[in-house]
Amino acid sequence: MTSGNTTAFGRHLTALTIVVGLGLGASACSGGGRDQDRPAAKAGGGSAPYEQLRTEKPLAELQGQGGLSLSITSAKRDPAGYLTVRGDLKNDASTVAVVPAELRGSELKILRTGPSLAGATLVDFAHKKRYYVLRDTEGHPLTTTGLSTLKAGESAHVFMQFPTPPSSTVGFQLPLFDTANIKIDE
Repeated sequence: MTSGNTTAFGRHLTALTIVVGLGLGASACSGGGRDQDRPAAKAGGGSAPYEQLRTEKPLAELQGQGGLSLSITSAKRDPAGYLTVRGDLKNDASTVAVVPAELRGSELKILRTGPSLAGATLVDFAHKKRYYVLRDTEGHPLTTTGLSTLKAGESAHVFMQFPTPPSSTVGFQLPLFDTANIKIDE
């Protein structure tokens, strides 16, 4: 092999290595976070931490528009002073359901962050206070984001974080859904 052929071979080998590395990286990243891609989710189970927080019976079941329903499975206080509400947003219709834009609320900063459940609120009736979904330092809501459509029968695990109200029972509200009282796990 001549010196020119060796240099060309080295460049081709380097390019091939880069392409293979990028391909493996892309395949490792794509779809890895989707619950329906994991065998445990297909068999009816989800991730272990989420399953540990689920209760036998949902805390509340809310009906929305267009066949959407929300089953609240846990409302747990965190030692740092936050309340995390978890549940399953499900499409009970026989057709694809578009997740309504109203679920993200009407605050201008939130509208710019895309689809989310930032419109959810908690109402502490005893102390006459309303609690909104928390935001990070950049104004992004601390809730499930990116929901746009759900296929017929499909569900998505969702969460919302709020400041912790002092009461142990609060009203949960999400635009276009029923209102429900939920009991907070201590």
